[in-house]
Amino acid sequence: MRMEEIRGMLLSLDGQKLSSVECMTFKDPMILLLISIFLGGLGVDRFMLNEIGTGVAKLITCLLCVGVIWWLIDLFQISDMTKEYNYKELCMMLEYFNMG
Repeated sequence: MRMEEIRGMLLSLDGQKLSSVECMTFKDPMILLLISIFLGGLGVDRFMLNEIGTGVAKLITCLLCVGVIWWLIDLFQISDMTKEYNYKELCMMLEYFNMG
């Protein structure tokens, strides 16, 4: 469903707006997985996805030695969370172009 939605939005853009979308950088799920493995206990993975509140909460709970469970859960979810973040960023950009 999302691919068709994205395709439709991209087809509605003119050349200049499409070029701007092509220049967007997205976060790589594999890089975020590695960051989550090594620095996820400190909330770095959440900070990179602009989830500041949960990043701080994860950092505090990890410092209190209870955040290990949260870190393990995020290891399995970080790939989907990264893809969702990238999708939202793309949709925001496309909505901006459609409004202007």
